[in-house]
Amino acid sequence: MCKAVVESNLESGDDIGSGLNDGILYLMSAPYLVVLLFGIFYFLQKRKQKQSQVS
Repeated sequence: MCKAVVESNLESGDDIGSGLNDGILYLMSAPYLVVLLFGIFYFLQKRKQKQSQVS
């Protein structure tokens, strides 16, 4: 699959690794997004629990 991306980039006149770089950045950012979403969800749940205990 990587070979196909490189060949299609060369045929269209782009740099050799531009498509691969985008894919690497996407794969590298996915775990950070998952951790961020988990942290937001955890924070909201704890805040909700704290508010229900106070009331």
